[in-house]
Amino acid sequence: MAGLLDYQHVEISFNGNAVVHDVTFQLHPGEILGLVGESGSGKSTLIKAAMGLLGSSGMVTRGDIWFEGKNLPDLSDSEMRHICGEKIGMIFQDCGASLSPIRTIGEQIVESLAAHRKVDVQTTKAAAMELFDKLKLKDGERVWNSYPFELSGGMNQRAGIAIAMLMNPVILLADEPTSALDVAVQRQVVEEMLSVRDEFGTAIIIVTHDIGVVSAMADSILVLQDGNVMEYGRAKDVLETPRNDYTRKLLSAVPRLRRG
Repeated sequence: MAGLLDYQHVEISFNGNAVVHDVTFQLHPGEILGLVGESGSGKSTLIKAAMGLLGSSGMVTRGDIWFEGKNLPDLSDSEMRHICGEKIGMIFQDCGASLSPIRTIGEQIVESLAAHRKVDVQTTKAAAMELFDKLKLKDGERVWNSYPFELSGGMNQRAGIAIAMLMNPVILLADEPTSALDVAVQRQVVEEMLSVRDEFGTAIIIVTHDIGVVSAMADSILVLQDGNVMEYGRAKDVLETPRNDYTRKLLSAVPRLRRG
């Protein structure tokens, strides 16, 4: 069965040096896939390839990344603009840093939607307030009117999830979305991302070095080491009966953040 997002034998290189090797996996509608591995294993590079965010020195040098019948690395910039944000959303490791410091959260929400469709500020604000409420982001009016530096890291991160979700993408790519947060806020962000999947049927790839986050969220897990797939399968199987020594080492190193 074809996936919603289908990586087939993908190799990614920077300045001609391959850093991701022969990676194959599928993301299905409504599925949460955890990409796990230590820093430098190629996790973030894999999802950035789908968004065309590898920069001038990076490229997919072998294989295909299929979405809606199109091979993403072959698309032009204008074709990618129609997909990024609207169909495939992304949450960055530090949403506060990726937000503009000189515009309010509300202004940035309006701008991000206006890049893809005609928007009315009041309608957009009403939709944002409704989503803030669904994501249990209290005091939505204050968040809407705040600049990123006026909000806590956790609040910025949750606002970033809301901004990505307002486009109602079919896929959400989350790059270490909880790594800079304390455990209590981590749990809130995990619960909010699960509610996003339940509410909208969104398929999610979450990149993390934290097995605890993955054990709380993922339906399936892909373990990477040095750009190579060490293990790929149902989360329950990978977590309970890992076949690979590297996976066992990762599992033994981190306490589990269980579903609440």
